[in-house]
Amino acid sequence: MRTILITGCSSGIGLDAARTLRARGWRVFATCRAAEDAAALAAEGLESWALDLASEASVAEGAAEALGRGGGRLDALFNNGAFAIPGATEDLPRAAMREIFETNLFGQLDLTNRVLPAMRAAGAGRVVMNSSVLGFVALPWRGAYVATKFALEGLTDTLRLELRGTGVHVSTIEPGPIGTPFRAKSVPRFEKWIDWRASPHRDAYETRLMRRLYAPADGPKSRFELPPSAVTAKLVHALESKRPAPRYRVTTATRIMAGLTRALPTRALDAVAARL
Repeated sequence: MRTILITGCSSGIGLDAARTLRARGWRVFATCRAAEDAAALAAEGLESWALDLASEASVAEGAAEALGRGGGRLDALFNNGAFAIPGATEDLPRAAMREIFETNLFGQLDLTNRVLPAMRAAGAGRVVMNSSVLGFVALPWRGAYVATKFALEGLTDTLRLELRGTGVHVSTIEPGPIGTPFRAKSVPRFEKWIDWRASPHRDAYETRLMRRLYAPADGPKSRFELPPSAVTAKLVHALESKRPAPRYRVTTATRIMAGLTRALPTRALDAVAARL
């Protein structure tokens, strides 16, 4: 039975991936940042424990647990856990950037490096990074998240080059709008870090960002939005195909933006992005 370690399984993409892969015959180690979320997954029959990407000790323990349960072998890793801190870039405190990079980049790299020796020893493995359309296109109000995903893309591309010939394949998934609680989960971090009332962007916060950020979960959706299963379908290909693609783009919005980055000069692309 093939084994996979997945981070960020409490909801959304990670949860859908864990359930789908288990149904396809994988042995899934579905981890979550919070112990209570891991307990809920364990109650439905998934092998789950707490793994907080922001904690070096938790990453070390989580990797050791996965390798121990797999008898020293791990066939795949899906680095999915991440969060956002909405806000204007000039309003982001240094501590906020440190916090988001610990989870969205440093923890991902640390976890990957802890399982790679087992994959190298087996001469086979799959590492899949969940990036975003914001890993190659910048949009307003998303500076912290954009920074982590741009960095993740560069790191992943380098890792893929360095692992050529080892039997370990590295892929990146770039979702666009996906129907998950991701936006709602970013609200507490916005409230923790962004002093919008003192910002030169205060009017824009009130008229643009906060209306979207605090919109009801059952409100109007983007016409490009897809369910988490759309990401899982690409993940399945990255894990099970004999020749996985280095990059998978999910949603029409992602493919449109990829095309615009190739077709438009920077100023024209800026004009498009400023309206989003």
